[in-house]
Amino acid sequence: MFPTPRPDVLPNTLAFEMTPLVKPTGFREYDARWWFGHPGSPKAPELNLMGVQALGLGLGTLLHELGKPPEVVVGHDFRGYSMGIKIALAQGLMAAGCTVHDIGLALSPMAYFAQFALDVPAVAMVTASHNDNGWTGVKMGCDRPVTFGPEEMGRLRDIVLSGSFRTAPGGAYRFVENFPAVYMDDLAKDRRIKRPLKVVAACGNGTAGAFAPELLARLGVEVIPLDCDLDHTFPNYNPNPEDMEMLHALAAKVKETGADVGLGFDGDGDRCGVVDDEGNEIFADKIGVMLARDLSSVHPNANFVVDVKSTGLFHSDPVLRDRRVATDYWKTGHSYIKRRVRELNALAGFEKSGHFFFNAPIGRGYDDGLVTAIAVLEMLDRNPDRSMADLYRALPKTWGSPTMSPHCPDEVKYGVVDKVIARLTAMQAAGETIGGHPIVDVVTVNGIRVTTDDGTWGLVRASSNKPELVVVVESPVSEERLHAMFKAVDGVLRENPEVGAYNQTI
Repeated sequence: MFPTPRPDVLPNTLAFEMTPLVKPTGFREYDARWWFGHPGSPKAPELNLMGVQALGLGLGTLLHELGKPPEVVVGHDFRGYSMGIKIALAQGLMAAGCTVHDIGLALSPMAYFAQFALDVPAVAMVTASHNDNGWTGVKMGCDRPVTFGPEEMGRLRDIVLSGSFRTAPGGAYRFVENFPAVYMDDLAKDRRIKRPLKVVAACGNGTAGAFAPELLARLGVEVIPLDCDLDHTFPNYNPNPEDMEMLHALAAKVKETGADVGLGFDGDGDRCGVVDDEGNEIFADKIGVMLARDLSSVHPNANFVVDVKSTGLFHSDPVLRDRRVATDYWKTGHSYIKRRVRELNALAGFEKSGHFFFNAPIGRGYDDGLVTAIAVLEMLDRNPDRSMADLYRALPKTWGSPTMSPHCPDEVKYGVVDKVIARLTAMQAAGETIGGHPIVDVVTVNGIRVTTDDGTWGLVRASSNKPELVVVVESPVSEERLHAMFKAVDGVLRENPEVGAYNQTI
């Protein structure tokens, strides 16, 4: 019998070596994230290697419950501890009777691709994505191309925390040699950019540095690498294209080199950020509008899915309206958008975070930052007389914030959001204004998005990955209205003392 995990085991003790440590809050809505720690960190770990073994056992048990064949693709991102975590995960999976197909160092989309290329039903990718060093996690699924959602994650949590494991004989391990070459060949096949383009590729010293520059060069563009050497200490900035520090570095390099576009990839390569040739840092939702314009000209009757953090232009853009392009606003989160894209048979799904999901004939339905990069370059190729800045300027002007994340403990963040929802819906019902304007629409599909009569809106939701809330505001009217909405939304947030400081603000 494998020991039942506990949430309170302390490091540097006998119990830490003999008992699985698994903090319940690590089971998120659509993947798993824990603070694993690193030498010198004062923060207590939320997971140990025995806890990872328990997670593997739990996943194998869940696959049996779901009637799925016991075969799993595993890979790991470039962090100092990720390989050890993957090996512990594989041990747990094998103890549950699973055959493990190890593709080695990988991007998350490479692991998703392996489900198709190797004809393996399940995936467990060890990655903390864009989280700071010291975090770890696992992205899982068994119904390609989608990954687990709240129902599967909730059942996995219950199995692991209760120790309700099903061990079984027959577990096996297979290392798949040179799998990255298979993935890269698939992406590069029949794709060639004819327009001469100079491209900055920024990887933040994360995993994408091992793959993105090579792929872009194979497409025929001139590549200027930026922070592409692998270094799991992330010495320059966190590999997160939603973080302004990474975008600022990318923009500076684009202007320094006279590049046509800058592309920034996150820690596990499933997201891509964009800077235009004039150094403008374009938020991913605006890139989504540009791609929706481009792709709807090539694929008539195309429809799209976007997350609730995204710009209102998907509904108001005159080009998309003239083409009768339908766009569905849905819950933030790679698992949610992936499922919604499949459900609606949308051509693509876009998240403000930079997760883009392309269905056939462009992709296979999962989020892949390199496929996004290809789509951006092909858009430029189809517009040989227009720069990236020209395409950006062609969009109607709006003033938007970055994704802002005030600290809020995991244990209380959802309760805080419930209070904010109740407060704002009560304001609407009472006819109160927010930021000086009447509320005309409230959407509560994921947190709350409140819109005023002039189209200005603000969003509050709980982060699914970190002990944080998420705040986004946008105005099609003016920067003054943007700031007024932020001040009003923040005022409602400050009624809750659990809400801390922002990581960044406008």
